[in-house]
Amino acid sequence: MNIVRSQGMDLDTFSQLLESVRRFVRERLVPAEQAVAEADAIPPELVQEMREMGLFGLSIPEEFGGLGLTMEEEVRVVLELGWTSPAFRSIFGTNVGIGSQGILMDGTEAQKHRYLPRLASGEIIGSFALTEPEAGSDARAVRTTARRDGDFYVINGTKRYITNAPEAGLFTLIARTGEADGKPIISAFIVEADTPGLRRGKPERKMGQQGAHVCDVIFEDCRVPADALLGHAEGQGFETVRKVLSRGRLHIAALCVGLAERLINESVNYAVTRRQFGRPIGEFQLVQAMLADSRTEAYAARSMIIDAARSLDLGVASVIDGSCCKLFASEMVGRVADRAVQIFGGAGYMAEYGIERFYRDARLFRIYEGTSEIQRIIIGREMLREAV
Repeated sequence: MNIVRSQGMDLDTFSQLLESVRRFVRERLVPAEQAVAEADAIPPELVQEMREMGLFGLSIPEEFGGLGLTMEEEVRVVLELGWTSPAFRSIFGTNVGIGSQGILMDGTEAQKHRYLPRLASGEIIGSFALTEPEAGSDARAVRTTARRDGDFYVINGTKRYITNAPEAGLFTLIARTGEADGKPIISAFIVEADTPGLRRGKPERKMGQQGAHVCDVIFEDCRVPADALLGHAEGQGFETVRKVLSRGRLHIAALCVGLAERLINESVNYAVTRRQFGRPIGEFQLVQAMLADSRTEAYAARSMIIDAARSLDLGVASVIDGSCCKLFASEMVGRVADRAVQIFGGAGYMAEYGIERFYRDARLFRIYEGTSEIQRIIIGREMLREAV
């Protein structure tokens, strides 16, 4: 897979960044978790601190104002960010991943210089408009159209459940630009949020991850200049989707591991303090077994993600690697969250401890950026393709 790779930081500088992120998460974000969940909003001062730390530009090269991390460095940072509510990462996660990587991988030089510095600084929020009411993981099934009209494209269609759409200043849009041999031509566009004909639906109420917002994005005769086409030609959209999501799945997998490690830590602390039958519940072997299973699975996921990230940095990764990591890690964190609720017992079902909130937060990971079922299809299909 052809990708644009960053050179990364020297070891000392990266170690300092990692420690800064770890401290920021534990001292600033963890104490704000419950308030953010109740308000369904992240305080502006925390978002500004994220900008100042460079979190909006983790994956964007230094020449465009980002930190220029390698994939391995990025996932190590995300492992730290996973220690707290996923909503905090979500506000800048699209700028790091699906909201910027299409431009970085396939954009023209003019597009890169126009948009990447603003994404890296957090001046604007990027969003990836792929999913539709009747098209999610199947990019070829999108019905949104972009019709060429002189020096413009006219876009019509609706995108659904688009992450960060309520705050976004920029959308990477996937649309049909025609047909060839009975198959749709899928292209990608860069659409600024204030373009006439673009409007947003109301933010959705969700099971979890309060503070991270999604809504529909509706295009009604939305006219964008021809140079809004991402890259140099029509028909590159499906490949853009494939590359962006393949890379993003490692990022999401690392987030799952970080959250699992937080849940394990909470479970261990509760097991040594909560007493039943005159002794800590951690002394009971069935509780120890749940802790052991969670620790083992989280360690396995962490190891495979770092290995896959290194392969990506070396340019030898396959599509299978990212899908394997996303599948295993997202399923794993669901099991860890379920065990955490069980270890906490009745307390795990109550809002006071936050475990039930993490349980709800974790459920989304098996759905977005490719469901577990889609990952299995990708893995199986690619295995058979490699065998031919």
